[in-house]
Amino acid sequence: MRAALNGRLRQIPVGAVWLGGLIPLALLVWDAVAGGLGVDPIRDIEHRLGRTALYFLIASLAVTPLLRITGLSLVRFRRALGLLCFTYAGLHVLAWAVMDMALMWGAMGRDVVKRPYLVFGMTAFLMLVVLAVTSNDVSIRRMGAAAWRRLHKLAYVAAPLVALHWIWALKTFPLEPGLWLAAILLLLGLRAAVPRPIRWNIAQAQK
Repeated sequence: MRAALNGRLRQIPVGAVWLGGLIPLALLVWDAVAGGLGVDPIRDIEHRLGRTALYFLIASLAVTPLLRITGLSLVRFRRALGLLCFTYAGLHVLAWAVMDMALMWGAMGRDVVKRPYLVFGMTAFLMLVVLAVTSNDVSIRRMGAAAWRRLHKLAYVAAPLVALHWIWALKTFPLEPGLWLAAILLLLGLRAAVPRPIRWNIAQAQK
């Protein structure tokens, strides 16, 4: 069963992940054109882009625990998931800078300094920029696999920061982002608790 599922997963082109990953953006554009964004459209655009970025970041973090625990390999899709996360995070920041702050750089700087949730968000975004820029085979060859893996552990820091950015921005502790923060901590805990595959051959699963 496991081998059959991995065989089916290998038949899925990575491009299909990109096409599926762009559906939330297409729906957002549709809602914006059709006037379906509610009373505060700028806020809705920012929040939907930010939430989608977090979802893809969590999906990328889930790849390794899923492989170690179940033997199912989504490793070939992890780069696409990470880059989709960065795409939505970049659009989230761009929407804030252009539509919310009107590119008033001084006001943006002051806002970031005085609002902790923006500090969390910008710190996480800078980490995602580093991860996206080095998410290619050329960077792996230049840095060496070990150094590249160490650098990409920044994702383990960025993910909780993004969740805290969401929670703190709402000035309460709402259920949804709290659950996503719990999911992130669970995934990070599983990575530490299950350092090797439980019973599956990881090399075989990645073929």
